[in-house]
Amino acid sequence: MNSLLQTLYHIPYFRKAVYHMPTTENDMPSGSIPLALQSLFYKLQYSDTSVATKELTKSFGWDTYDSFMQHDVQELNRVLSEKLEDKMKGTVVEGTIQQLFEGHHMNYIECINVDYKSTRKESFYDLQLDVKGCRDVYASFDKYVEVESLEGDNKYHAEQHG
Repeated sequence: MNSLLQTLYHIPYFRKAVYHMPTTENDMPSGSIPLALQSLFYKLQYSDTSVATKELTKSFGWDTYDSFMQHDVQELNRVLSEKLEDKMKGTVVEGTIQQLFEGHHMNYIECINVDYKSTRKESFYDLQLDVKGCRDVYASFDKYVEVESLEGDNKYHAEQHG
C-alpha cells in the first residue's frame, strides 16, 4: 500500500486533484477518504518523518487486523480509484481518475477455419504484465500483446459459426 500511495503522491496532477476534493469541517479523516488522503499527502509534502496511514485505512472501513493483512496492490488501486471517482463526481475534479489512468486497447479475434473477425475497443485502468521470464518491461509488453491461439478449454465461440 505504501508504494501505491507514494506513487500516487508523486503524480502532481493527481495530488492537486486530491487537494481540490471538497470536504466539510464536520468530516473526520478516519471517516472520509478524501480528507484522509489530503492529510496524508500534506504530511508527505511537509513532514521530515515517516507518515502513518492509519487514518486512511480507517477511512476504507478497515480495522486494525485488516491494516496488517497483505493486500493485492492492483486490487487496492482499483478500489481506491473507484471510491475517489465516486467522491469526485459533481466537483471541479470530476473525471481526474479517468483522464490520468484510463487507457484503451483493441481486442482482435480472427478465426482460422471460418471467415470470422471481431474487433472490440476495451478500456482499462491498469495492465497486468507478466514479468517472469522477461528481461525488461518492454519484453513484458511484447508478451502482453503477443498473438494467442484460443484452443481447448480456451476456445472462442464465433457468432453463427460455432
